[in-house]
This record gives sequence, C-alpha cells and structure tokens, in this order.
Amino acid sequence: MSTDIASAYIIASNKEWHRTSFETLKEEYEGDWYWVSTPDELLEAVREIESPRYIFFLHWSHHVPESVWAQHECVCFHMTDLPYGRGGSPLQNLILRGHQETVLTAFRMVEAMDAGPVYAKECLSLAGTAEQIYRRAGELSTEMIRSMITEQPEPEEQTGEVVVFKRRTPDQSELPDGASPEILYDFIRMLDADGYPHAFSRSGQYILTYTNAELNDGELKASVAISLADSGAALGVIQREKS
Repeated sequence: MSTDIASAYIIASNKEWHRTSFETLKEEYEGDWYWVSTPDELLEAVREIESPRYIFFLHWSHHVPESVWAQHECVCFHMTDLPYGRGGSPLQNLILRGHQETVLTAFRMVEAMDAGPVYAKECLSLAGTAEQIYRRAGELSTEMIRSMITEQPEPEEQTGEVVVFKRRTPDQSELPDGASPEILYDFIRMLDADGYPHAFSRSGQYILTYTNAELNDGELKASVAISLADSGAALGVIQREKS
C-alpha cells in the first residue's frame, strides 16, 4: 500500500520487537522514516528532520527533553484507559488488579507523565505472557499509527478520575508467599518478557527464576532456572531495571 501523504516520521522504541512495525510502516507510507532506540539517536533525528510530522514513542524509558515534546507532536502509547493507570509498570499493575483486558491509549506527550490529550483508544487483551502482550500492543499501535497518518486527528483532553500506578521495583518480582496457583500463574506471566526481571524465589543459597507458566485444572507448571544467589546471573535477575 502506498499513500499520497509524504512527510517525516520518527519511531522511538528501546524494544527490538517493534522494528517489524517500523519496517512495515516505512514500506506502506511515503516519506522519510527514522528508527531511534537511544536518546542520542532521537536528538540526532530531530536535528536532521527539523519538522517531523509525528514522533511515535512505542516503548521508551528515557527522559524526553522539553525541546522535543514542546516543539513537535510526540505521540505515546500507554496500556491503560487514561487517566486510569497513569504511571509506571501498567501491564503488571493491571494484572495484579485482576484485569483481563485493557485499553491502549495514544496520547500527546506533555510535561506531566501520561497526562496529555488523547488521540485514540483501542481494546487490548491481557492474555498470555508479558512479551506476548507487548508484541500484541505493538501490532495494535501500528494500526493506530496508520489511522493517525490518514486521519490526522486532533487530541482531546483526558476526562475521568485520575488513578496513578506506582512503578514496580525489581525486588517486587519475588513470588508472594502462600499464593494460589492462579495468582502465581499471573505473577509469573506478567514478568515473562525479554529484558524484564523474571519472577523469582529464594531457596537457601540459590535463586530460582520462573518463565513459561502454564495453568491447567489448577495445576501450575513453569520453566525454572537455578543459579547461586551471589552469581552474576542471579544478581542480574534481581537488579535489572524494570521498564
């Protein structure tokens, strides 16, 4: 597919799984397309383009300077029905609250976190592992980007009660004591994504990390990796930053 809309666009993400979306959009739409994955690459692209039509932030854990978001139309994608769920670790906070589905919100970046006016909202299932959900959100983001390029919507201010989520810390990935198989299943899958601190437990001198959880008729199965608590691998599990 090709359109007669020629402009410049930046896709910003620090997750490699979004590259497929970038390549698809670049092929479908005329104009200059830039992929950036670091703050330096973002600033370089903005200087080179000068007037990008949109800067789409699919997954970004870095500070964006005011010189970028105040002068350009920066579009973020957040996995809650804003203003519900502003803040960090939205996927994990949603699953812990028992949500089975959510809304992916496209909104304009402003100074306050997740507080900008909304372009669009689309339903998103929370089934599967964290990585499966993130990839599903990436595909949905691509559809929303297509719509924005074609329709050029004006964002509308958020309405409703503001509920703020707190960003989870890596040590909160430790399995809760006394939890049911259903709760443990959700806990393991909500952390099962590349680059995230997986669910873990401690057994003496060992750290056990859990992935690939399955729940069938109340029976929980998962893959387990075992390492010494003072090993580099174990420390990495606990200390990696949570996006």
